[in-house]
Amino acid sequence: MTLQSVKAFFAEHAPDVEVIETPTSSATVSLAAETHGVEPGQIAKTICLRVGDRVMLVVARGDARIDNRKSRDVFGGKPRMLDADQVADITGHPVGGVCPFGLASPLPVYCDVSLRVYDQVVPAAGAINAAVKIGVERMAALTGAEWCDICQDGQG
Repeated sequence: MTLQSVKAFFAEHAPDVEVIETPTSSATVSLAAETHGVEPGQIAKTICLRVGDRVMLVVARGDARIDNRKSRDVFGGKPRMLDADQVADITGHPVGGVCPFGLASPLPVYCDVSLRVYDQVVPAAGAINAAVKIGVERMAALTGAEWCDICQDGQG
């Protein structure tokens, strides 16, 4: 999986989107923002969560924090982050390269409304040194994402 599955995803669904590979790691929000010349909020971080027996991906702006109360209200239970091995097994992507594209297993994807302050965001692309620049609404449409509001207020 990983980078190759993301490239295959875009080749099939959005051939105009270029996967950007960099010589250095962009595995954290701050590294990705510096590497791609954007503010940290414009990095679309993808988090793999479990609520009960459901596993899902949440994509949020890079400087946002998940609000426990809001996420319980939206998902019907307390979300817990998966560990790095579980994330890699389920998504096919390493932590730092997790994205909602080219997944090893079909997962529900949720995009937090915090992303909508940007026209374009920079999510990872299946490797710790790969990303794409993509419109927020297009990313949501390509991944079949549902919009939600689970991040703390005051972001951005």
